[in-house]
Amino acid sequence: MRVARISTRSSAWRRRLAAIAAVVTAGVGLAAVSAQPAIATPPGIPSKATAQSQLNALTVKAEGSTSGYSRTLFPHWITISGACDTRETVLKRDGTSVVVNSSCAATSGRWYSPYDGATWTAASDVDIDHVVPLAEAWRSGASGWTTSRRQSFANDLRHPQLIAVTDNVNQSKGDQDPSTWQPPLSSYRCTYSKMWITVKYTWGLTLQTAEKSALQSMLNACSS
Repeated sequence: MRVARISTRSSAWRRRLAAIAAVVTAGVGLAAVSAQPAIATPPGIPSKATAQSQLNALTVKAEGSTSGYSRTLFPHWITISGACDTRETVLKRDGTSVVVNSSCAATSGRWYSPYDGATWTAASDVDIDHVVPLAEAWRSGASGWTTSRRQSFANDLRHPQLIAVTDNVNQSKGDQDPSTWQPPLSSYRCTYSKMWITVKYTWGLTLQTAEKSALQSMLNACSS
């Protein structure tokens, strides 16, 4: 009888330990999920079907010259609200737990770069990428725009034209189009193609044959 009682108590104790372990494990799981950084999601990213229609509607044309181009012809960053300019606005939008000072400069936070999968805790390690680069826009039709329209393009927060990414990845991209540069993280290329297509479509920019072919291949990989 004594052995039976010990066995019963041991069995009950094991069940209690298992229950406690389950709770702890669940708590750890929840903590891990909440610790994941937010993925930057600019507004206006279209569905695959919409992006395909937009791509089909874009004018294919030989790329223009960069003659006369200067970043100063695309004024940025401009004041958006209070002390916050476009860069600071995107840093707050795309980051997690971002804290800013009285000048709207980010003093802390976390930023996940969907181009390469890296996470940063210093705003100085993050660039705001123009999805369609300013020089690329110039070669695709923006050379004939007014300075006011170029300013609106360079600070466009309504469409997926601006995104916070790792600085050196943005710098390696430079002014290249998708025929020569795509995000290192291949899983993001579908989204990148949709962003690129809708920006060009929205702003009435042209694209070259190799660029369209690359975009079509990227779009074909999209599930939706």
